[in-house]
Amino acid sequence: MPDIFDEVEEDLRADRARRLARRWGGVALGVALLALAATGGWQAWRWHQASTAAAAAGTYMTLHRNAEREGADLPATADGFAALARESPVGYRTLARLRAAALKAETGDAAGALALWEAVAADGEADSLYRDLATLLAVGHALDAGDPAQLAARIGPLTTAGNPWQAPAREIAALVAIRRGDTADARARLQALATDATVSPTMRERAQRVAAGLGS
Repeated sequence: MPDIFDEVEEDLRADRARRLARRWGGVALGVALLALAATGGWQAWRWHQASTAAAAAGTYMTLHRNAEREGADLPATADGFAALARESPVGYRTLARLRAAALKAETGDAAGALALWEAVAADGEADSLYRDLATLLAVGHALDAGDPAQLAARIGPLTTAGNPWQAPAREIAALVAIRRGDTADARARLQALATDATVSPTMRERAQRVAAGLGS
């Protein structure tokens, strides 16, 4: 699967602030004073959020460049991303966790990678696009050791039409079926992928090869 972080842009927007709503009562002067105080507090809060996001963006891009350098200390950089995630607003928290997980997986720390993917998948504030990606990666990397029934239950919702990760999720669902010992289901899923013009040629060819290896 291509590395999604190659396309992360430096101008990622800061997280949206929650709306504040208050119903004011009392005399006109009291309303005006409260409104003024609320406006000042709101502006200060927005400035703090923007400042926090800007700091996170700078740290994120520094770590990203470090990871791309030849001879980079990838475990240390992964730890840097994980530390950034602990102190960042949700947008950069999510991206930093995913980047840290990718580096940990690349350097053989499967347990560390899985923990970070699970953290993203369970983060109710994270965008569903990234939560689903984290679930996809967690299931894919747990194929050998995970419980097949649980893996099937987790990957199933991602295979539905309209999900951005539908194609790789369908491929993983077929591999989970093989783990469950359900060769017929796996073959049907793989053959469907092999003839689906909407998925990449590479995935179609891979699905065809795996299906052929299952026999008739």
